[in-house]
Amino acid sequence: MLRTALVSVRLPLRSKFPTRAFSTSSAWRTINSLHTFSEEEELLRDSVRRFAQDVVGPKVREMDENEMMDPSVIKDLFEQGLMGIETSAEHGGAESSFTSAIISIEELAKVDPSVSVMCDVHNTLVNTVIRKYGTKEQQEKWLPQLAESKLGSFCLSETASGSDAFALQTRAIKDGDNWVINGSKMWITNSYEAEVFLIFANIDPSKGYKGITCFIATRDMGIQIAKKEQKLGIRASSTCTLNFDDLKIPAENVIGGEGLGYKIAIEILNEGRIGIAAQMLGLAQGAFDKAVPYTYERKQFGQAVGTFQGMAFQIAQAAIDLESARLLTYNAARRKEEGVALLRRQPWPNIGRALWHNGCQDRRSNGLVGGFTRETGIEKFWRDSKIGAIYEGTSNIQLQTISKFIQKEYS
Repeated sequence: MLRTALVSVRLPLRSKFPTRAFSTSSAWRTINSLHTFSEEEELLRDSVRRFAQDVVGPKVREMDENEMMDPSVIKDLFEQGLMGIETSAEHGGAESSFTSAIISIEELAKVDPSVSVMCDVHNTLVNTVIRKYGTKEQQEKWLPQLAESKLGSFCLSETASGSDAFALQTRAIKDGDNWVINGSKMWITNSYEAEVFLIFANIDPSKGYKGITCFIATRDMGIQIAKKEQKLGIRASSTCTLNFDDLKIPAENVIGGEGLGYKIAIEILNEGRIGIAAQMLGLAQGAFDKAVPYTYERKQFGQAVGTFQGMAFQIAQAAIDLESARLLTYNAARRKEEGVALLRRQPWPNIGRALWHNGCQDRRSNGLVGGFTRETGIEKFWRDSKIGAIYEGTSNIQLQTISKFIQKEYS
C-alpha cells in the first residue's frame, strides 16, 4: 500500500504541528519532465535530424522555387520508415509511439515544413484512420502500401466547408455493391502526389452530419486532380482541388461504418492538430537557429546587434514563447498516449503555435536584413508559418473551443 512506502521525516519545527511525511518511493521518482524521452525516441530524433539536414536540406530551396516536392524525397521518406511510424511491424511499419511521430514531424520542419506536413498528414491522419477504424481486411490491404510506397491524402474540406467542416456537399449514392461519389474537395494536402485518398461524403443529407461517411479510394478509380494552388508558403507541399464525377468505389471501402464519418473526422483531427503544432514548433526552432547566430555576427556601433537590449529582449521573449509551445505540444502528445481525453486541452498546443508565429516570427524577420532577403532561408520560415493559424482548425476556432470548455466549467 502507498502508506507503507512513506518514510516519516521529522522537521525541526518549534510548533506542535503534525509531523510531515515525504515519499521515498521509487514510483514517485519515475515521473519525468516533458524533456525526458526514451532511448528509442532519442535515437529516432538523431536519425531524422540527420536525414532532414543531409537529404532534405540541399533540395529545400529548389523545391520551394519550383513549388514541387522532389519525388526522391518522398521515396527516401518511405525507405527511412517515416511513413508508417505507428503502423505495426506486421503491416510493414515501424510500430513506434505517437510521440515518435511528433518528434519526426518536428525535426523535419526544422529544415522544411513542406516535407514535414506531408509526413504529418500521411501518418497522423491517413494511417491513423485505417489503423483505428479499418476492418482487419482493410488494414491488411492498405497499411502495408501506405507504409512502404503509396502516399495518402485526407479529403474533407470543400468550398463551403472549411471551419464548418460538416457542411460538406459531396454526395455518395449506393449502386449495388458500389458507392458513386459526386462533388469536389478543396485545399487537399498531398493530393498531387498521393495514390490513396480518404474521402468524406454524405450518404443521406436528410440526416445532416450523421450522414457523413468515410471512403478509401485510389487515384486510378478516376479521381480528377484539378487546380494546384499557388501558395504563399509551404510551396513544395501540394494543395489541390479534387473533382469526383461518378467516382465508383466498392462498398467494402467504407471505413468505420456508414454515417460515422463525422466521428472519425472529429477524433482524428484532434490528434492531427498535435502534429500541426509539432510542425510549427519545428519551424519555429529552425527559424530561431538560423536567425539568432546572425545577430551576434553582425555588428553596428561597435557591438553585435544581438547584444543591444532591444534585440536581446526580443530574442529572450522568442525563446520563452518557443519553450512554451514545446511544452504544450509534447504534453498533448503524452496525454494522447496515456489515453486521456484530448478535446478540452487539445487546442492549446495550436494556440501556442499561433502565438509563436504572430509574435516572434515577425520579430525575427523584422529585426534582420537576413530575414528579408531570400538567400538565408529565414524568409521562407516566415512564409511557411502563416498557414499555422489556418489549417486543421483556425486559431479563432481553437480559442472558441477552449472558451466553451471554460464557460462550461465556471458558469
